[in-house]
Amino acid sequence: MRSLIYILLALLPIRFFAQTDDAVIVPKDVPKGILMPALVVGADTFAYVSLPVFSIEAEMSMETRRQKAEWTKLKHNVKKVYPYAIIASARLKEYENELEKIPNELLRKAYMKEAEKKLEKEFGAQLKNLTITQGRILIKLIDRETGHTSYELVKQLRGSFSAFMWQSLASLFGSTLKSEYDAKNSSEDKMIEIAIRQIESGEF
Repeated sequence: MRSLIYILLALLPIRFFAQTDDAVIVPKDVPKGILMPALVVGADTFAYVSLPVFSIEAEMSMETRRQKAEWTKLKHNVKKVYPYAIIASARLKEYENELEKIPNELLRKAYMKEAEKKLEKEFGAQLKNLTITQGRILIKLIDRETGHTSYELVKQLRGSFSAFMWQSLASLFGSTLKSEYDAKNSSEDKMIEIAIRQIESGEF
């Protein structure tokens, strides 16, 4: 309610001018006040105010210390790996654009090998320090950001054999590259989504 009052108070000094059905006519000598965009609806003119998007989440109900600790740990893990998922999405678009320009399959493989070396040099040490849980969450977030599972991406960029090998390795750690992100039906993914929103809004 207080925010609404502030918005209304901010709009009080605004001066509206003569209009037609198609546009707002603003005289050259603007009266004292605030000049801002306006929206014409029929015979009425309304101030057009663009407000930042924000979400309101219900307060998390944590009945025990263990639940609170698990929630805090999940948020920490998500905050740790979420930037890598964003980077993965950006790099995927970059690689796809470049690969489309390369007609030769051998040159495509050479390009991806070179890209892999650069990624290893840039992020290898950091990713190796991730815990198993953080790695599992990262795999899900890559699916969230790219729309493809990690298995599909490896298969697409490196081939079926590489995808099989990486999937086999992941299974040794109780994970899978085929993990999909489903915030609607998965309770864990719902919690991850709430954590992401809090991170993006600066709450955490």
